[in-house]
Amino acid sequence: MNRPPLKTYSHLATERRMPSEYDIATTQLLYYVAKGGFEVRTPVGNWYERYQQGSGLRATTAQWARFRDPRETTYTSYTGLQKRQEEHLDTIMQARDDGCMDCRRLSPEWLTLLSTVLTPQRYLFHGFQMVAAYIGQMAPEGRIVITAGLQAADEVRRVQRIAYRMAQLRKTEASFGQESAGTWQSHPAWQPIRCLVERALVTYDWGEALVSLNVCIKPALESLFGPFLGRLAERQGDYVLHEMTASFARDCAWHRDWTLSLLRVAYEAREENRTQVARWMDRWSKMVDEAIVGTAPLFGEDGEAAIATARAAASAVSKEVMPP
Repeated sequence: MNRPPLKTYSHLATERRMPSEYDIATTQLLYYVAKGGFEVRTPVGNWYERYQQGSGLRATTAQWARFRDPRETTYTSYTGLQKRQEEHLDTIMQARDDGCMDCRRLSPEWLTLLSTVLTPQRYLFHGFQMVAAYIGQMAPEGRIVITAGLQAADEVRRVQRIAYRMAQLRKTEASFGQESAGTWQSHPAWQPIRCLVERALVTYDWGEALVSLNVCIKPALESLFGPFLGRLAERQGDYVLHEMTASFARDCAWHRDWTLSLLRVAYEAREENRTQVARWMDRWSKMVDEAIVGTAPLFGEDGEAAIATARAAASAVSKEVMPP
């Protein structure tokens, strides 16, 4: 008996609808998960057994497949979206690149603050990039791999833009940012944050790595080095930095959105996942709050406002992740 040819990809035929580009590009990408492991037994397989399959955040392959990125991001849509954001920043930054006229209008006090607050962020966001890349490497479902990988790309974008701005500011002050590595490694206000990031980098359970970074660390710190710093920049007439932080904030909003969507899938799959996420949040939130308090000296007279901003952001995300 001859069967009519399939009009779509066989693994999407049961959907009874025309698959979208997102469906086609992101469905059933990880062959080894359904097989219960890799074809060839190697030491790396033990790592995946322990920190992926043995994670405190668990679901079946079919349950994880219910996750959908709220933005339905593919590589093609991602590059188009970020192209527009980059063109916007290029227009703003290059317009001021010729002699960096806007840099000359910035006060010495503001430049001093930026040398301590802005330049070490390259190391902070590079840490975020490495953790996001690890989450993508270890995730048990292809769509999670894609979202985490593109999140890692967002962090690289931030590092690059901060470096570009540093180069502009050096046209006004040649030594600007030269001590940024030492500031990151030794400045007292940065050490709780550095400790936090280094702990996240050695958190091998993929589920805990996700919760530590996207639920606990990023919302609090990004509120400080994003919108809060952006408001201070606008007050100081540093409109380039204000626009940079606004652009980064759009990326960070997506990071939160896809994380919340994924955790909802996890909660529906197993009630135990909710309990485990709560335990991880309790563990990491205490360290995050210590880091928040430690940042106050970075912002001088605005230190108390910075603490309040970060705590409010952390609390808001916490309530979304773990609603009553």
